[in-house]
Amino acid sequence: MNAQSDIQQTEVLIAGGGITGLSAALFLARAGIRPTLVERHASTALQPQARAFNPRSMEIFRALGLEPAIRDRTSILAGFPEMIGADTLAGPERFRVDILSRVRPPATLSPTDWTMIDQDELERVVRADAENCGADIRFGTELISFEHAADGVTALIRDLTGGTEHHIRADYLVAADGNRAGIRTKLGIGAAGPGELINAASFVFDADLSAALRDRRFLLGYFDQPTTGTALVPGRKLGRWALGIPFGPETGRSAADFTEARCVELTRRAIGDPGLDITLVPLMTGSDQLVATTRIGAWVADEYRAGRIFFAGDAAHVFPPTGSFGANTGIADAGNLAWKLAAVLKGQAGQSLLNSYADERRPVALITLDQAMQRLHGRHSGTGDDAATIDDLTMILGYRYRSAAVHTETGTPDEPVEDPHHPSGRPGLRAPHVWLRQDTTALSTLDLFDGGFTLLTGAAGTQWRTAAEKAVATMGLDLSTYCVGTDFDDIDDKFGAAYGLTATGAALIRPDGFVAWRAPDLPANPEHELLLALSRLLDREAGYAH
Repeated sequence: MNAQSDIQQTEVLIAGGGITGLSAALFLARAGIRPTLVERHASTALQPQARAFNPRSMEIFRALGLEPAIRDRTSILAGFPEMIGADTLAGPERFRVDILSRVRPPATLSPTDWTMIDQDELERVVRADAENCGADIRFGTELISFEHAADGVTALIRDLTGGTEHHIRADYLVAADGNRAGIRTKLGIGAAGPGELINAASFVFDADLSAALRDRRFLLGYFDQPTTGTALVPGRKLGRWALGIPFGPETGRSAADFTEARCVELTRRAIGDPGLDITLVPLMTGSDQLVATTRIGAWVADEYRAGRIFFAGDAAHVFPPTGSFGANTGIADAGNLAWKLAAVLKGQAGQSLLNSYADERRPVALITLDQAMQRLHGRHSGTGDDAATIDDLTMILGYRYRSAAVHTETGTPDEPVEDPHHPSGRPGLRAPHVWLRQDTTALSTLDLFDGGFTLLTGAAGTQWRTAAEKAVATMGLDLSTYCVGTDFDDIDDKFGAAYGLTATGAALIRPDGFVAWRAPDLPANPEHELLLALSRLLDREAGYAH
């Protein structure tokens, strides 16, 4: 069918309606940009994919007011804190770890926590809020082709219900189209890393496993039967389970081997009960499909950008599932990219700000890949996550950015991470969590970072408020200023130490919650210093209002 002659216009086109694409749509819409998202599937995911979302993701959603809605959809995994390893479920354990207690942040480190919510449920929450904020989200719509030029991207899309086709012209395209990375592949951009690790077949079944469980409760079990790396996880309701079994030439199996009878046999071997009564359950309502196959890989894209096209989520990086890094890293990608696109589209920043997306997010993906691989080897060898050289909370909350969008200070360590238990407040790091109080209400410093720039000052930093007002007038920015000690009480008297400020100092926080710049003490001309910092950060000529 020929495409209609009319061309629709959008500032940002997002290809892919998974959690990364939906998060990008939400963050852009909250920033005042109305993106268009296209996704070939008819709805958000129908089955759980990621099932745990880390504290950093929750901090981002909390600042947008979404934490209550997300926690209302917590899964049954919240009550199953352990990870185990054994030959079979019925056999003796090789290791057992209360994994949630090991990765849960204390209240001094974060105002929130892990949330055990199935990805499809989270996607519904994010999609609803994105649409409420003005995002144009089109499921059942496929991106057929695209052409990119120096001034934008033109895409041909098809409505899969009616078959009609038309063009969309966008200033920018965000490719969040999953691990097959169709857009990136068409552009000839490769990826580096271990590559495809294993293929896995997964299926859902109902069975009474009480005899083999022996009153144990776990969110993840690794078994050597029928194949090393076999994984068992609880389903959405008690008595329902999902089993993932690696396969490939080395195991003598292919996807075609996973017949219903074979799946029952393999499940009995994993459980260690040859007579177990098992019923396989269709993967989706209204479907007779019982088995899904997927590839588990490990790679990072060579480039994160091609002109006006940006890659995010699994299109930019693929990790093995150990550590629950995948979807959470995609959410952080979206948060990093969205505020930069919004600033450029609003005329608040120069084009070179967009270069910092790859400069910041690709190094994080590389270290994340390394850590995910270390955890994978540890779980398969029986040592669990103890093999990892960087602990989970440091990976989640302590990674460091270096780019032109950060005023990196002299003396900043070369290490890619900092222990968030001992925050320095240096630019390039997540702004530290400090408990504050306003009247009788307790809140976190992180709750103040809801989409614009934020200037936090010490108790004697009132001159910064005037400086900020002049910077806003000069540069046309969204910038909120808060004086800790005047606007809020510093409950535990930790603000100055956490942010590396004296009572007269100030820290500039980016819309994504990372420290961009700071002045430990009040300079002679705070207005000039703040304006200069913002101008450099945003690729703006000092004093020039776009």
